Amino acid sequence: MSAGAAASPSRPARAGGTATLGHVLTVDGRPVALQPGDEQRSLLEVLRLRAGATSVKDGCSPQGQCGCCTVLVDGQPRVACVTSTRRVLGRAITTVDGLPAATRAAWAGALVATGGSQCGFCTPGILVRLAALADPTPPRVEDALLAHLCRCTGWRTILDAAAVMAAASGPALAMRDLAAAAARATLEGGVAQRVGVDVVLGHGGFASDTAPADALVAVPDSAGGWAVAETLGEARAAAGKVQGRRTTLPLSWPLDPPAGDWDLTLSTTWVEPAYLEPDCSWCEPGGEPASPLANGGAFGGKLASPVAAAARRLADEHGRAVVAQWSREDVVRLGPKRPPLALGARADGTGHVRVARTPGIVEAIRSVAPAWVVEEVDIPGPPTSAALRGAGWVEAAAVVSVLSVLAAGGGPRCEVTAPSGAWAAASVADDAVDVEVACGPALDEVVLRSWCVGAAHQALSWVRSEGLATDAAGDVHDLTIRSFGVLRARDTPPITVTIRADPGREPVRGSDAVFAAVAAAAWRAEGLPARWPCRR
Repeated sequence: MSAGAAASPSRPARAGGTATLGHVLTVDGRPVALQPGDEQRSLLEVLRLRAGATSVKDGCSPQGQCGCCTVLVDGQPRVACVTSTRRVLGRAITTVDGLPAATRAAWAGALVATGGSQCGFCTPGILVRLAALADPTPPRVEDALLAHLCRCTGWRTILDAAAVMAAASGPALAMRDLAAAAARATLEGGVAQRVGVDVVLGHGGFASDTAPADALVAVPDSAGGWAVAETLGEARAAAGKVQGRRTTLPLSWPLDPPAGDWDLTLSTTWVEPAYLEPDCSWCEPGGEPASPLANGGAFGGKLASPVAAAARRLADEHGRAVVAQWSREDVVRLGPKRPPLALGARADGTGHVRVARTPGIVEAIRSVAPAWVVEEVDIPGPPTSAALRGAGWVEAAAVVSVLSVLAAGGGPRCEVTAPSGAWAAASVADDAVDVEVACGPALDEVVLRSWCVGAAHQALSWVRSEGLATDAAGDVHDLTIRSFGVLRARDTPPITVTIRADPGREPVRGSDAVFAAVAAAAWRAEGLPARWPCRR
């Protein structure tokens, strides 16, 4: 799709009822009639329920912390999930679809051209906020991005898009093969993924957007079942949804390294994947449920999500289409985490790692450290998964890489060869991250660079600041987006990615090798403390 193409249409609004006292919202220049009780709902719910505005995303509602539901109210950015509809009656609401066509096309085109969008869930809100900036210079853009979370892109490619806009230089979309770009994105993400302007504008096929307008909504209740109602707000009220919070508990490291004379030791804690779209699926009675993966795989975090099976069962039970979806708090409580581990390793290739019991984790670790003893341990805590990005083998590869550098008396540069055969090297300083990668033909250098920048940000954030606090029973207490410890845009240094020519073989996933190499280099730059995260 070209930069000037129109966005996909919004989902039809839910019909029924009579407008209350003639109250309407003005959304993208058109009147939207309200139904009884809508004044008490959040603006986010009303925009999606009555205006069919699916570009306005629910990533954390009602925490007001991810920025995915950002709209303009009389021209000023506002997070819709914590804005009462009653307070904006008579005011002009603008979503990404209501921005001036030239502005929308230019920003969307810039984000595609720089790789500033991957899954496309967070970008509509980001685009709305950045389009409202009178002066999109780097400091102002970094300040604006404080209201947002983007897990995919590592921020720097979004800043690159802003630089394109500030320079008034048009992105050359026509010079790229977007099918090849999608092929590289699919390879990196492990599931089908598209690249294009429609994705930037929020039309990536997310299940919560494609469900029938009259579908019932189901959310997890406190008894291990599902509360079902006509609307999301009613379902959450019936379930007794608990508002997210950030705990006062400190981080804990549930495992200690085995006793031994080790050259290096390392302990990690629970880490949230922090994908932006909460798990969601929908199904018609007797039908096949919509995939919760949508335009990307959440870094492995949704591969075993239970929402699809729940949508199918509930649709059959109720004889109507049902949307089954998690809140942000459900994702943190119920979704898989990176398994904590503690290890000791020697330069001669031997080592011993203790890791939270997780199917597949032993094989993952031994794929890069075959001589290590791997001991699975039962510990209280949230679910874990070996499907998350490089779980197990990345930690082992980072340790092996650092041991190799130390044995050679080398500097800050760390190299990793992934089980896939991809190779990456990285060096990290407070003001710069330098990465090289070789992973077969690039297919599309913009997408490959974007995924590598995102992987570098994830690694740097993981080593420095990410973790979840749990209590003695293993229950997670950090339930808000801001409590995960994800590095903000202004705290993420410039990331330079050099793609090495690597002909003569099939393309393979490169970003996971970058993830491991940057983790190793970041740890080396911190002085090799025995625990990750190092700065929290």
